[in-house]
Amino acid sequence: MGFKLTIPRSGVVGSPSSVGCFLLSFESWRNAMKPNHWSAEERESVSTGFGSSAFRTTCLLELNKNPVEGFSAGLIDDNDLYRWEVLIIGPPDTLYEGGVFKAHLTFPKDYPLRPPKMKFITEIWHPNVDKNGDVCISILHEPGEDKYGYEKPEERWLPIHTVETIMISVISMLADPNGDSPANVDAAKEWREDRNGEFKRKVARCVRKSQETAFE
Repeated sequence: MGFKLTIPRSGVVGSPSSVGCFLLSFESWRNAMKPNHWSAEERESVSTGFGSSAFRTTCLLELNKNPVEGFSAGLIDDNDLYRWEVLIIGPPDTLYEGGVFKAHLTFPKDYPLRPPKMKFITEIWHPNVDKNGDVCISILHEPGEDKYGYEKPEERWLPIHTVETIMISVISMLADPNGDSPANVDAAKEWREDRNGEFKRKVARCVRKSQETAFE
């Protein structure tokens, strides 16, 4: 669709130097790529080191210090580091251009062993967002094997992922929906069969509404 992704400062999505709060040695990165082979000590190390409140605070401070084009993030409640609010700008040269979409990220207690949940609060019409706003993309699926065989383990959640890589994936999703594995079957059908008709009209309505409610 002509959407150009903003690549992190290292130039490689998910590389250890791509974001300041993402400090992994090569050995840690290699182990993270094989979560099924972790020892109990490795799991505890990752959980306490990366899942701590200090880690999430550092991530948030880094994002605010070095913002990434296309989104901003902050806490919903200053006393709750497990729930973040993000504002996503509709990517240019797509049907979502001009939109300002609000979403919530909810982190589990054992993050980053398990992925956060993401839910759009602003109404959005998209094949990979269900009608309740829940985002359905591979990077946010639980780690390990897909029992249905649709996804490879490396396409699903890995502890090396960051809020930055999640947001880049979501922005990419807006630019290029996956109609083969939809969360919203009706939106996927319209996207395949009437992209410039009913689908476009519904997305345009969501974009207008997002602009009216973005900063409420």
